[in-house]
Amino acid sequence: MGSRGVFEVTDAVDPHERVVRAADQLFNAHGVHAVGMDKVRDAAGVSLKKIYSMFPSKEALILAVLEDRTRQWNAGIAACADGLSSPREKLLAVFDFLLEWFGTDEFRGCAFINAYGELGAEMPSVAAAVRAQKADFQRYVAGLVAELGAPDGLGAQLSILAEGAQTTAAIAGSVRAADDARAAAEALIDQALR
Repeated sequence: MGSRGVFEVTDAVDPHERVVRAADQLFNAHGVHAVGMDKVRDAAGVSLKKIYSMFPSKEALILAVLEDRTRQWNAGIAACADGLSSPREKLLAVFDFLLEWFGTDEFRGCAFINAYGELGAEMPSVAAAVRAQKADFQRYVAGLVAELGAPDGLGAQLSILAEGAQTTAAIAGSVRAADDARAAAEALIDQALR
């Protein structure tokens, strides 16, 4: 899921944003099932009545958090690719983004993979949101691979490397997976262009 850096929930003035940030932090730290709306209320400093007026159910709040994570992910990748001109550099910037994100205190793995693992079977809307984010990322990578003039299959390979790095880093508690995945990506790109 993306990196916005460490922030205080109270920094957000807008109650909607405060609730989404608080829920995101809590879900990330404890898992979705372990977090009740009362914990979100306490962390956000917003009444339950107000929360339910913005999010009629916990499912709606989960979807809002995933939507915000999609924005964070896209912004993080865009920031790492900013100023780079070649598709190769932009593809490798994905792994630079992962390295930066894995080094943050709040990294607990991909929020989308975590949400899918916890809720995918019981909440089709969550499964659909996760699939949409993953498909969007795959399209981004495939677009850069097409610009590079490399075979289509390279996009899927690089996407799988990025996804696997997230899981490996979360389990190992190490940023090394980003470096290893970047090295593998460089080798795959170079081989594809031969």
